[in-house]
Amino acid sequence: MTISHEQADWFKQTFDQLTDNMEIAVLGKRHVVRLALTCLLSEGHILLEDFPGTGKTMLARALANTVQGSNARIQFTPDLLPSDVIGVTVYDQHKGTFDFHPGPIFHTIVLADEINRASPKTQSALLEVMEESRVTVDGVAHSVGKPFLVIATQNPIEQAGTYRLPEAQLDRFLMKTSMGYPDRQATVELLINAAVRDRASLVTPVITAATISQMSGLADQVYVDPAVVGYVAELAEESRRQPHVKLGLSARGCLAFIRVAKTWAAADGRDHVVPDDIKELAEPVLSHRLLLDAEAQFSGVSVQTVISRLLDAVAPPTDRVA
Repeated sequence: MTISHEQADWFKQTFDQLTDNMEIAVLGKRHVVRLALTCLLSEGHILLEDFPGTGKTMLARALANTVQGSNARIQFTPDLLPSDVIGVTVYDQHKGTFDFHPGPIFHTIVLADEINRASPKTQSALLEVMEESRVTVDGVAHSVGKPFLVIATQNPIEQAGTYRLPEAQLDRFLMKTSMGYPDRQATVELLINAAVRDRASLVTPVITAATISQMSGLADQVYVDPAVVGYVAELAEESRRQPHVKLGLSARGCLAFIRVAKTWAAADGRDHVVPDDIKELAEPVLSHRLLLDAEAQFSGVSVQTVISRLLDAVAPPTDRVA
């Protein structure tokens, strides 16, 4: 079953409404807002690698307020325990039973701040919930519900006392991007309204959780031509052959590519994916999945360089000669 033109138009209008609503709090970052919404509607998670004070928390709260959801911020530190994230089972003396006390992960939007400052054991507490939307404590599974989105952040400049995220965990993030500093116009607007301390509080709900689930279902129905699927598969194969690449695009990464491309196409009011969707999403989908070898830095090769070479090496379906 394929999404209809009318459904695609409704999807685009709703997506634009959500984006406009979030921009009340997040100024001048429309593209990042659209990426975050795409992750939410694709039932994935997003990693933000950025400097302090660029609005990462504001983005998470604005998104939670937009979709009638709750939000929580977990400050990851070296002494944080897995139970501090997912919750713990406590014995109730009066009842004579063990009761589960849910942790902050049981929210619609969860901001995992400076995720790389926690120990690998605590980082691994997120693996199950990010993949299956549930946590298992003492052999009992507890669902976190839907919609559910983890927005994790890490600081690219302060590496002392940090634990690098393992590849298995990085691969569970649907996309990686950065907020970046606001442009001059956005900065001026922000300073003029400096009296407003909490811009996220100005964001009011415009959509229900049920509608989010409906939009996710529609995104799944977007048509992907076999030629576009083949294009993604060729990009994956080529990524493993590129010089200085130690780890290329995985099968999970290919699935992520297709999932976000479908949502991105629907957000543009289309009922099908085009090769330009793949190109536009290449950096956020690939940047954290490609692992370079030790010689890459000495050769001046970055992940962005590899992605550019990759897109040049593999011709999209529209450019191929029959």
